[in-house]
Amino acid sequence: MTTNLKDELATLRIDKSARGGGGRGALIVVVILLLAVVAGVIYWTRREPVLEIRTVEAAVRSGAAGAANSILSASGYITARRRATVSSKVTGKVLEIFVEEGKAVRQGQVLARLDDSQLRAMLNVDEAQLNAARRATTENEARLREAELTLGRRQQLVKDKVISRAELDSAEAEVESLKARIAMAQQQVEVAQTQVAARRTDLSDMVVRAPFDGVAISKDAQPGEMISPVSAGGGFTRTGICTIVDMSSLEIEVDVSESYINRVKAGQPVEALLDAYPDWRIPARVITTVPSADRQKATVRVRIGFDLPAGSGSARAGSKGDQFDPRILPDMGVKVSFLSETPEPVVAGEAARPRLLVPKGAVRTVDGTAIVFVVKGERAERRAVKTGANDGDLVEVVSGLTAGDRVVTEGAATLADGARVKER
Repeated sequence: MTTNLKDELATLRIDKSARGGGGRGALIVVVILLLAVVAGVIYWTRREPVLEIRTVEAAVRSGAAGAANSILSASGYITARRRATVSSKVTGKVLEIFVEEGKAVRQGQVLARLDDSQLRAMLNVDEAQLNAARRATTENEARLREAELTLGRRQQLVKDKVISRAELDSAEAEVESLKARIAMAQQQVEVAQTQVAARRTDLSDMVVRAPFDGVAISKDAQPGEMISPVSAGGGFTRTGICTIVDMSSLEIEVDVSESYINRVKAGQPVEALLDAYPDWRIPARVITTVPSADRQKATVRVRIGFDLPAGSGSARAGSKGDQFDPRILPDMGVKVSFLSETPEPVVAGEAARPRLLVPKGAVRTVDGTAIVFVVKGERAERRAVKTGANDGDLVEVVSGLTAGDRVVTEGAATLADGARVKER
């Protein structure tokens, strides 16, 4: 029995050799994990970065390069020659507003009504005073007729020597007094009429009307707010009901460097490109050059009018009563190209030659060579190109590209040949 107990105790002993082998295995696992972490860190730190870019597809356009030669480019904004913030002539509380943003309004249309209860009460008082003055005049006229009859009778009695001359003089004085009273009463009637007319004018001023045909581009007040033609009361008083723009008066204003203003002349043809519609080429003409320079920016302002053909759904700038193209909005950004009035001669057959055009910003010059970056898969490929004539914000690529190539327009400054790229 003692022997069996010793055998059982022997089986409970820990095998130290086995424990030692397990420690070496755990050490190996830890070493492997550390190597994996180091390898991952090295991979992530040495991984090639991906650059964000923007591209555009090289487009083919038919036409001759010299047909519309651009001699100067500039940028500016769409402006309205007729633009007004409509307000009231007096200070008052807004009761109703009948205009919303984007809605067309006609000249004389009611835009808002102000609280006129106090003015109406004052008008009632003035009208009552007018009626009283008229009744006083009527009464004096009746008394005058009676006094004139009395005077006539006394004149006859004096002739008949029935009454004295003193009684006749008294009758004559009464007639003259009544005539003076009637004249004064008539003046009081005229004053009361003037007061009533002025009060009615004040009442009409409580109705705000549109000064001209246009479109409301902002609504600046709400019912219950105070409005005033001048700023008063801090931020609690509005100075306008809404802002109206005459869309038929839209034109372009650009700032041209004074070094190149000699290239701009009144009536010169211009081609405009809206930032919102870069594929829409809008014909225009120079209206005038503002005869003043900005000494800080060294620029001169140039006014340009749209020259859209009749019957195209658009109106010429300033053509009263016509519908202007709804795509042209005030304060839009626009780029313009001033065109030569004497286009370059076109070689026979060149008018039908297709031209490959890309934005000017996509072409860079490195060591005297024009280059562009083209996206191929996930890589940027550098290509040397040969450029031709400018066409507004575009430039013709004579060689080095094919139609459909994705040309990098933004981010090219940091690119290298073969760099990994991703479009924004």
